[in-house]
Parts: sequence; structure tokens; C-alpha cells
Amino acid sequence: MSDWSQTALPEQGPGREAEPPSGYAGQEHYPFWGYDDLALFIGAALPCALVSLLVVAVLPSVLPASSGRALPLLLGQFTGYALWFTTLYLILKVRHGRPFWSSLSWSSSKRGMALCFMLGPAVALGMAILGVVLRAPETPTPMNELLRDRGSVFAMGVFATTMGPLCEELAFRGFLLPLLARSFGNAAAVVLAALPFAVLHGPQYSWSWVHVVLVGAAGVCFGLARLWTRSTAAAVGMHATYNLTFFSAFLIQGGYTLNPW
Repeated sequence: MSDWSQTALPEQGPGREAEPPSGYAGQEHYPFWGYDDLALFIGAALPCALVSLLVVAVLPSVLPASSGRALPLLLGQFTGYALWFTTLYLILKVRHGRPFWSSLSWSSSKRGMALCFMLGPAVALGMAILGVVLRAPETPTPMNELLRDRGSVFAMGVFATTMGPLCEELAFRGFLLPLLARSFGNAAAVVLAALPFAVLHGPQYSWSWVHVVLVGAAGVCFGLARLWTRSTAAAVGMHATYNLTFFSAFLIQGGYTLNPW
């Protein structure tokens, strides 16, 4: 087993228990949740998504026009995430009687936290170079259409560097990865957790296989950060600065047109 896996989750392999995250107070094996809990979490995604779509449909008639085109979409997505993670909270707190944040390894890691923040831009640069090598096609994205006013630029920037990374890392690296690591070992878990993460972003890039591969590769990097630091917060930090790098490059390259009115 490689050094990073020994550092993060010692002596872990298929059929063996994962080491609890730093600061975890539980006495039972970790992770204490199972695939039935994962099925409940996934099953809750559809009704939460339907509520999100309803909010997106209603908000444009309620919010002032000056709020921008992106704000209703982001508020709808935020509503869906809030409901979805309320389900996860109930699974952990009510079904298992365990705390939410420490169970998902939300801790201020003593090692590598600052490094993960700094590595986010490095991962973004690596993915950009790999995209050139793989000849990633130019694909229309919703961002191009949404970033047409100052309000949308601000809202999208805040969401892409805060709520987006937070929710995605809690789901994929905080909840899913430890469960997969217990069953298949660290290396396989990092890759397996990155697969649905990549597929989730497929529609954003018109299902370009190159872009899906690139997002999956970034997900592998976030998973390695989670294992090395034993902290989901560190993975969130890397993901946030990764997104910030691409968002900044998008703006610098003039990927949007501001309407002065």
C-alpha cells in the first residue's frame, strides 16, 4: 500500500475498517454508515431536485430584474442542496445518533491544510495542460449565457468558491469515499468516488468525454487531499481554490459580457 494511504487511513483494505478522522469521538467502526444509508441519500436527490426546479421557476417573477439571471438558478440549487444535506444530517444524527460535521471528517487538519489551498491552482493548471494535450473541444456552457450582468458574475463567483465545493466534497469525499475505502481500499475508493463526481458535471460540458475525464482527474486529486490530511475541509479548500483559478481565468479572458444597464 502506498505511503499516502498509510498516512491517511492505516492498514485499510477491502473488508477492513477505516481509521476515524481526526477529532472523531465515536467508538464504533468507521465509517459507521452503510450502503443502505447511501441508498437513502441518493434516493432523496430526486425530490430535492424537483423542489430546486420549482424554486428556479418561481423566483424570476419574485426577484427584481437587477438581481441578475444567475441568482434564481443558484438560489434554487442552494435550496436543493439544503434539503439534500438535511437528509444526510438526519441519517447521521437520527438514524445513527452521531454528529454531522465530525462524522464527515470536517476538521482543521494539522497537516497539509494550507498546502491544499495552494495546490488548488496547481491542479487547475495541470488540468488545463492536460486539456490541451487531449484537445478538449470548445463547448458551450451555461456559464457563458448566465454571466451577462454584474449580479450574475458576483453570485456565480461566490457560489463556485463556497457552496459548490462544500456540498460536493461533503457528499463525495466526506460521505461516499470512506464507505468505498472500507470495501475496496484507498486507491480504488479515490477513483470510484471521482466517477459520479465527473458524471455530475457531464451536462455542464455537453457530455464531452474529455471534459468529463478532466473533472474526474480533479476529483481524484481532491480525494487524495482528503485521505492525506484526513480532513474533508482540506479537500473543500483545494476544490475552492481550483474553482477560483478557473473562474478568474474565465473573467480575465473576457468570457462574459457585462450589460451596463
